[in-house]
Amino acid sequence: MILPLTLSLPLLSPPLVGEPPVGIGRDQAQREAAAELLKSEYPHESLLERILRAIQDFIDRIFGGGSGAGGSLWSLIAIVVVLVLLAALLAWALRRTTRGRHPEGAVFGVQERTAAEHRALAARLAAEGDWTGAIQERLRAIARGLEERAIVSPLPGRTAMELADTAGEALPAHAQELRSAARVFDDVTYGEVAGTSEAYTSLVGLDERIMATRVALESTQEVSA
Repeated sequence: MILPLTLSLPLLSPPLVGEPPVGIGRDQAQREAAAELLKSEYPHESLLERILRAIQDFIDRIFGGGSGAGGSLWSLIAIVVVLVLLAALLAWALRRTTRGRHPEGAVFGVQERTAAEHRALAARLAAEGDWTGAIQERLRAIARGLEERAIVSPLPGRTAMELADTAGEALPAHAQELRSAARVFDDVTYGEVAGTSEAYTSLVGLDERIMATRVALESTQEVSA
């Protein structure tokens, strides 16, 4: 009689999915996985980088999947669309950068000039046909002149409308004109509206009338003294 030979061997079975390797605890495995993700192979991308990578992946899929004349046509269309989107994205980024440097509505730029210097620059720009620049400099001449005459106090970052409101209280006869001039300044500076010779001429007239008003006030004060 032959007895069956039974071998007592450990059963070999694959590790369960999700279980850490033999000899490594679950906490240690989680720490090692987190450390792996922090390596340079998994960089923390910004929003712009993710957008550009998605666009690149899209182009790669188009060129990889397209074949024949039809595929080439769709590839060309895709490239045009991507270029348009990139141009729009860059324009948006530039607008945000510009607004960050110059708050919307602010009258003065970085360089400080006297009222006379602003007027001279405005006249030169007007002679060159740069009506937008001429309007900007003439309103800055008005603002600087009001500060130089102590009609308004200097205030960094003051907007054109804030200037009009403050100066209008001191010069009520010119309050409406000052508000109109402030709107023109904001339109050509921040609203992408083209300047015109008529708008510039109106600012020149306002500046001259304000200067004449100052002279009249000084004459009255001298007589009363």
